[in-house]
Amino acid sequence: SNSHFSINLPNLPAAPPHNMSKTTASAAESPHNGFETPTLDTESPTLLHSISEHGGYAYVRMASLAASGDVRAAEAVREMAWEQLHSGPWHSVLPVWRDAYSMACLHVAKHHYGNGEFKEALRALDMGIIMGGNLLRKDLDSAIGKVSEKARNLRVSDRSCQDFGSDDHRLVDLDFDVSKVLQLLPVKSLASKLVVKRSALSLEKFLKDHYLSGSPVIISDCMAHWPAKKNWNNKDYLLRVAGDRTVPVELVSDDLTPTHPSSVTIPSRFCFSHQVVELEMHEIKVERFASYGCECYL
Repeated sequence: SNSHFSINLPNLPAAPPHNMSKTTASAAESPHNGFETPTLDTESPTLLHSISEHGGYAYVRMASLAASGDVRAAEAVREMAWEQLHSGPWHSVLPVWRDAYSMACLHVAKHHYGNGEFKEALRALDMGIIMGGNLLRKDLDSAIGKVSEKARNLRVSDRSCQDFGSDDHRLVDLDFDVSKVLQLLPVKSLASKLVVKRSALSLEKFLKDHYLSGSPVIISDCMAHWPAKKNWNNKDYLLRVAGDRTVPVELVSDDLTPTHPSSVTIPSRFCFSHQVVELEMHEIKVERFASYGCECYL
């Protein structure tokens, strides 16, 4: 059934208020002088019509003001869509409201971008990807690319950020005590035969010597050449490539946990507040980034 709602809103002026900065006023007067949104420009009439058919009359009225650069209207329509996204179980939310949320996030991001507030713009765009629909995904991705480039150009890079292998900036100490993380197998669990160890075993050798014969093997040094071994363990690298992004994060004790408590966070805040990763013999507590949604290639 169609969901109808009403929100009492004050009459919002299309022109920016007098106390708005010149930069903000300029962005409001020229809402398209920023990143381009070709899909939004094309699909907006159809999307707004669909929203009105599902009871979003207030949203449609305010969206026209948001499109003209009214930031208060943009924030208002984002709040309307947000309430609809949380009106029930996620699977019951109408797709049109997810697209409505993406549209509102684009309007809000344009305002922040025009003011040079790139972190705030990225926050709005990332939330549009995480919580929004697929209709405006190309616009969101394109805008994130442009805003991220602007943010990187403004960020002052010191020399410490270039040495991604610096010991002073590691998230995890690689020089751990192996004896504390190795778990001994029960006696005679492998017919009292010693399990062979192979260093940097190739896939061909593994298939030929162990997989086909069904013989166990302990493999080491197979990931030493992976860039992630160095880059993902460096706080400065993570902050440089994704520090201002908003990503979903799951805090888990192991992969067998049926449900994972999740939330969204900004990697720069996450890295500074979660410095320690605990490694124990029978339990590995890992706080990890979930990269789905924001397409941040580390």
